[in-house]
This record gives sequence, structure tokens and C-alpha cells, in this order.
Amino acid sequence: MQYTRMGRTGLKVSRLCLGTMTFGWSADTAMSFRIMDRAFEAGINFLDTADVYSSWIDGNKGGEAESIMGQWMLNKPRHELIIATKVRWDMWPGVTGEGLSRHHIMKAVEDSLRRLQTDYIDLYQTHAPDADTPMDETLRAMDNLVTAGKVRYVGCSNYRAWELMKGLWVSDKYNLARFDCIQPHYSLFNRAEYELELEVACLDQNVGVIPYSPLAAGFATGKYTRQNRTPDSTRATSSLVQRLVNDEKAYSALDVLVEQARVHQVPVSQIALAWQLANPSITSSIIGARTVEQLEEVLGATEVKLSAEEIKRIDEATTGY
Repeated sequence: MQYTRMGRTGLKVSRLCLGTMTFGWSADTAMSFRIMDRAFEAGINFLDTADVYSSWIDGNKGGEAESIMGQWMLNKPRHELIIATKVRWDMWPGVTGEGLSRHHIMKAVEDSLRRLQTDYIDLYQTHAPDADTPMDETLRAMDNLVTAGKVRYVGCSNYRAWELMKGLWVSDKYNLARFDCIQPHYSLFNRAEYELELEVACLDQNVGVIPYSPLAAGFATGKYTRQNRTPDSTRATSSLVQRLVNDEKAYSALDVLVEQARVHQVPVSQIALAWQLANPSITSSIIGARTVEQLEEVLGATEVKLSAEEIKRIDEATTGY
């Protein structure tokens, strides 16, 4: 497994980050343990979660993924793990149950620490912007957590370029902890959202980038075909997939990925990830899995080296997304 430094920090992370949205949802506790065991064995030291995972399931309240991770970490060397979680969405009843206010952040971080059974979070991220809370209030709360040692670094997710830059400006003006990384929605089939403005901002400001859904909710794995547009998948209802399944251009792009996969003798998913990781602005790609077999399919992606000509072909095939 390859490692890299996140942005301007000294944080060394694996180039594949294990996302845990499936934990407590499509992967039960036993399977989640097996997935994390295999990821750690393969050299993945970077795990990303959120307090809200997986509150959308009947009977869940949120915090399930963090709790599973906390149990698993009891038998692992904590200092060898980089644990990232997020705050923003509703986690308890009441008017302060969501948002990025100081009140919400201070309660949410204690809840996350308790569920994770750790005394610090390596990377604490705002899950999405909160227009109802001044950004300086959010960043002052984050800065206090860093000063207290409960959080090591601060990041954000789903911010547009101007929102990221505003946050960096606020941190600079008031000498507060800054967003050292960002989680954008970025894949071969969702390029413009990141590439139009956010990419150059991250490169200019030395902000680490850890994209989520790099395999386009499974579309870039090759399991979707012209003959089978509705494979059995928990992500088949994704709005992105729904747009792609009847898009002939998307299948033509998949043809290019399949061809490259045959040349390199690897699964299609590894070509999609290798394309993303070849981008100098990308720190680590977040991968998710419901089974150990799904994880195994992508583990070799950091070893796949695409030529400039191969990258150009993939770029041309996915232009417009």
C-alpha cells in the first residue's frame, strides 16, 4: 500500500481510505470487523466514518458505524490508525440536533469519542456547510477541540470552492485551525463538480483531497452493462447511477475502462481508482465495501500505473461529466 502526506500537514495516510458507510447497514458487525481486519492487513491505515452512519435504516439512530469501529479498535494499535469522522446532521431530538453551531459540535464530538472509544479524533470534518451558523463560530469550536487535544486536524466535506476559500480566509484572519482537507464527490462520471473550480483551489492552498464515491456508486466497477442495467446493489437507487444507466456515452466510457482493465489484467474498478490517484491533487480515494470480496477487488489499485496515453483516453471518454 502506498502512503502520502495530507495537504500541508504531517499526517501520513494510505492512498486508499476505507469508508464505513456500509457498517451497520449492508455489512453487519461481524462482516465489518472482517473488512477492517483485511484493510488493516493490506496496509490501509486511514478509516473514514460519520456520526450519522447509518441513521437512515429502520431501527438505527445513527452512530452505528462509529460504535462498530470503536469495538474493533480495542484490539488494534490506535497510534497506527488515522480515524476520520464527521459532524453536521441530526443526531438527537431537539432544536440543536443538527448544524455546525458550537453547541452542536461540542456535544457531537463527545458522542463520537465515546462511540469510537478513543480520546482523540485524527481528522474531524464538517459534513456539509451550514448557512445558519457563522463560519467563524464553527471554526472557533474546531480550533478549541484541536487545542484541547480531542481533535488533531480539521477538514470539510461537500463544500464548494468559494466556501472552502471563505473558511481558509476566516482561519487565517483569526488564527484558527483551518480546513486541511476536503471530501468532494468526485469520480470519472462526476468530474465537473470538483474539476471546474475546487481542484485548483485545493492545489493552490495545499488542501488534501479525499474524494468519496470514486467508483460512481458502483457504476465504474463494470457490473453495470448494456445487457444488465439493474444489477443487485444497495447503490442502484443512487441518483448518479439512475442518470447513467440509460446513458450510451457512459457505457462507451465503460468500454474504455474494460479495455484498460484487460491490458493491465486487473478489475475495472482498479482502473477507475488508478485514474483518480494519478491526479496530483488527490490525497486518498475513499473506498467502501459490503464484503471482504468487494474490498479485495480494489486493493491493488495503488499499484496500477496508467500511461499518459491511457489517462488521455479515459479523460476524453468521460469529458462532460
